[in-house]
Amino acid sequence: MSKLTDFKLLSFDVYGTFIDWETGILTAFQKYLEKCGAGNRFTRKHLLEVFHELEYRQEVKTPDMLYSQVLTTTHPQWAEKLGLPAPTASESEEFGQSVGKWPAFPDTVDALKRLGKTYKLVVLSNVDRESFGASNAGPLGGVHFDGILTAQDIGSYKPDPRNFDYMLDFAQKEFGIQKSQVLQTAQSQKHDHHPASKKGIKSVWIARAGARMGNVDEEIYNWKFNTLGEMADAVEKEKSA
Repeated sequence: MSKLTDFKLLSFDVYGTFIDWETGILTAFQKYLEKCGAGNRFTRKHLLEVFHELEYRQEVKTPDMLYSQVLTTTHPQWAEKLGLPAPTASESEEFGQSVGKWPAFPDTVDALKRLGKTYKLVVLSNVDRESFGASNAGPLGGVHFDGILTAQDIGSYKPDPRNFDYMLDFAQKEFGIQKSQVLQTAQSQKHDHHPASKKGIKSVWIARAGARMGNVDEEIYNWKFNTLGEMADAVEKEKSA
């Protein structure tokens, strides 16, 4: 088994790994739920499962749609699936623009700064450039990334294998880094670990406590940590050994 420090580039999922997107999504939806008198009608689990199914279906249907518009389009579908009145266009638009307000996990920024001393850090995210920019300028505190690759740039959403081909091509052209030197680092099994494995990319599973979206029955990974901070600790321990 190779060591974490044998690799040169970390390809990151952002939402679910750096950003607590489940809390962010539910917080952005809560105002509408309360307006409908349904603030406490549904469990967190049910809300997330319904949203995740609809979001994924929309991404497959419209792979070239900006993620903010995916959210805007999914918002009324979510309401309908829950048996709630249709939201206004402005409510759906507000939901679509909420990405930059979704909170980072408390360990994220410090861990990224530490990992950046060892690796090239590349974002491989299912959002659009503007939404990621809002996250990076806000909850991610302006952390430096060596590459930012979004669904908007690629024209498809993970788990489409094209996204991983695009990332590997970027790593090779920009840094001369081969697939064997790349670690896909992410929370979502569905969006990241399974397609990365099919491409022969090793991965680190950041198994965030309580995470629901992106789970599948078969768990694939080469390393597993509960937080990004724990991964950074492990890398530093290897370097000091």
